[in-house]
Amino acid sequence: MPAARKRKLKVFQAPFGFYESVLAVPSKAAALRTWGSHQDLFAYGFAKSATDARAIAAALAHPGIPLVRAVGTHQPFEVKPHGLPKAGKTGAHAAGSPAPPPPDRSRLAAAEKTLEQVEDVFNRDTAELTRQLEALRKEQDARRRKHAEEKEAARAELKAARAAYRKAGGRP
Repeated sequence: MPAARKRKLKVFQAPFGFYESVLAVPSKAAALRTWGSHQDLFAYGFAKSATDARAIAAALAHPGIPLVRAVGTHQPFEVKPHGLPKAGKTGAHAAGSPAPPPPDRSRLAAAEKTLEQVEDVFNRDTAELTRQLEALRKEQDARRRKHAEEKEAARAELKAARAAYRKAGGRP
């Protein structure tokens, strides 16, 4: 019976939270199973073939076992990480020193108040102009009605004057 044929191993790499992982397995599907992913991380561009020679060497030394290191470091990949990556100081001050006073908000408050006042003036002006426009429309409508009445009266007078002219023997 011939010896079982070994499949060639490929090395894949993907980030997971604070860590990036490399893995030497025969296929992408095997990598996804080992990482425990139910989505195709390769299709989304999260996982890829490893290109770093040191990462490839480390993964081939431990086939089928995910190796990890902190994201963004050049530390060697290991079977178990030593801990989370070292984060810088949190906030603008070092640990142990008193927190700086809050920034002065007076300029911002003044600018907000100015904007609010400008908007109030605009809203009042707009309301006043709307009232004036409505009054002008009413005036326009009243003048149109008056003009229509005067025009009608003038036409009636013209009609009566023509009739009287014709009756008197005038020609149109």
